[in-house]
Order: sequence, then C-alpha cells, then structure tokens
Amino acid sequence: MIQNRSSETGCLSGGSTSNGTRSQAEVAVISSVISMSVGILSNTLALFILVKAYKRFRLKSKACFLLFASGLVVTDCLGHLINGSLVFYVYGYSKDWEAFDPKRILCGVFGASMVFFGLSPLLLGGVMAVERYLGVTHPFFHAAFIASHHMKTLMGSTWLLALFVALLPILLRRPYQVQCSRSWCFFRMVGERDWLDALSPVLFSTLGLLALLVSIVCNTMTGFALLQSRQHSHRDRPRHHHRKSSGHHSEMICQLLVIMIVSCVCWGPFLVNVIILSINDQDQRAYTRMLLTVRIATWNQILDPWVYILLRKAVLRKLFLVTHRCCGSHPQRLYTWRCETLMRSVEISTSVISRPESLCPDEGAIPESDTQSAVNPENRI
Repeated sequence: MIQNRSSETGCLSGGSTSNGTRSQAEVAVISSVISMSVGILSNTLALFILVKAYKRFRLKSKACFLLFASGLVVTDCLGHLINGSLVFYVYGYSKDWEAFDPKRILCGVFGASMVFFGLSPLLLGGVMAVERYLGVTHPFFHAAFIASHHMKTLMGSTWLLALFVALLPILLRRPYQVQCSRSWCFFRMVGERDWLDALSPVLFSTLGLLALLVSIVCNTMTGFALLQSRQHSHRDRPRHHHRKSSGHHSEMICQLLVIMIVSCVCWGPFLVNVIILSINDQDQRAYTRMLLTVRIATWNQILDPWVYILLRKAVLRKLFLVTHRCCGSHPQRLYTWRCETLMRSVEISTSVISRPESLCPDEGAIPESDTQSAVNPENRI
C-alpha cells in the first residue's frame, strides 16, 4: 500500500491549480456533459427501436440478434450514465482524490466500471458475430438448438465474464490506481509492479482483442456465405421468400460490419497500448497517448446506437429512393417496370389461350372451332 501511494504521488505530483489547468478542466467537463448527453439520448432511441423490432420478430431468427443488440445498447447506456457521473464527481472536487477518497474505495468502483463497460460491448459484439454466422451458414442447427432462453443465458455469461475481469484486481489485492491525469482510475500502470499487476490488464486487452478477431473472422465468413446463398437461392427457392430472408440477413450483417469497424477503430489502439504499458515501463508521453486512446474509445458507446438507428432496412430503402430521384433514374425505372408488366401480361394471356382447357377443367375441353372463334372474332360472322 505504501508503494501504491508513492507511485501515485510520483506520477500525480503536478496537481497545481493554475488558470491553464482550470480552463482545461472546464473544457473537459463541458465535453463530458456533451458526450454523456448525446450517448444517453442516442442509446435510448436505439433501445426503443430494437425493442419495437424484437416484439415484431419474436419468433424468427432475427429475435436472437435483436436480443443481443438490445443488451449491447443497454450496456453502453449504463456505461455513459455511471462513468459520466463519476467523472463529474471527480471534477466537482477538483480531482483532489486525497480529500474525497483517501481509502481509494471510489477509485476501485471507477476502475471496475471502466473495465466492465469497456469489455462487455466487445464480448457482446463477438458473440453476436458468432450467432449470425451460425444463423446464416447452419440455419437448421440454429433453429433447432438455439432458442431465446439460450441467448439470454449466453448474454448473462458474457456479462459475468466481464464482471470477473473487472473484479480481478480487487480479488488479487492489486487495487485500481488513479491515473496521471487524476480524472479516472484504471489498472496499475505506474511504479513497481509484479506479474500479478500485469495479469489483469493483459487479460483485459487479450480478451478484447480476441473478441475483435472473432468478429472480423465470423463477419467475413458470414458475408461470403450470404453472397453465395444469394447466387444459389434464385434457382432453389421462390424469389419472394429469398428477398425477404436475404433482406433481413443483409441488414444484420451490415450492422455487424459497421459495429466491428467502429470497435476496431475506437478500441484497437487503447487495447494495444494497455498491453505495451503493462509489459514495459514507458515515458510520460506514452501515458499521455493512453489518455488520448481512452477518449477515442469512449466514442464507441456513442457511435454504436447510431448503427441501429441509421442502418435499418426502412432507412436504407428511403436513402436508396432519394438517391435514385437525385440521380434522375426514377422515370427510367418506372418505364422499365411498365414494359416488364406489359410483357408479362401478354405472356400470361398467350399461355391461357393456347391451353383453354385450364379455364374449365370440370366440363371437358372446348372444341377447336370454339377456340378459333374465340381467337378470331370475325370468323363468327
């Protein structure tokens, strides 16, 4: 414990309250208020859309995906609310941890909250990618053995795994540490450390990177499988059923791909930086870089809900129609549709005239003379 305090005071010795630091604190508080407000509002809107869609697709394969997506949005919303409130509390006391948290109880809660709400979305994204891979490539297995209660159990297990990683430093008696900016708490990154100190951050980053890797592999394989099924389904299945099922699959795959890209861009630099700082001691610029990557990672919880708000089939269809109208291709498409409809009606009428017995199967075939008179009305005169 003495080593903890000495390492913290060595890193945090620059706590003078000048005009520059006060202005920086005001900017940080304003940006935190904006990001927290936008994050809570966007996650609430996305949750409303997902719950409404879940009630509509409750007995279909999309229900499992919507259940995980709702869990992801709820996790992001709670992360904004809890972590944002803790940040406001810290700035309210001018980041004087020795005054309002001498026993580092709040620091432990803050650090565990950062780890839990950081790791949970990554693990849920990986599980969602695996679920969609099974739903597209093994639909019979998915329909027979994967039910809604299985998905709820798996989602709860994912949260428990993230909670275990968050509580691991406390269980190992390696408490969380106030970081150099004095505005947040995380794993021990400064001072004398042993292998137990490095275990928790390495495990956190490894699980996060593995979840990103699983998402990349499963989404890539699912995308290729969906393209192949589109090519074969035109011959094997009715066209209307194919359009309906592939439309739902395409919507979910597009959402997963965007979530994967956002997670890789937001969390990738932070996870790699945590592993580097856990293994080797770095200079002050490395810790400043980690603070920047943390701020980038917080944007993941803001961008995730907008994926479900914007990348929906109804919104994409409207955007497609607006793009078509702006490009001036709507009249040509309407003319093509009219020509196709006219040609189809001509083919149907020709087939009916050539097979008139299909009109009255119970009364026998129509004589050939009647058929000719029906085709050529002037023969009756």
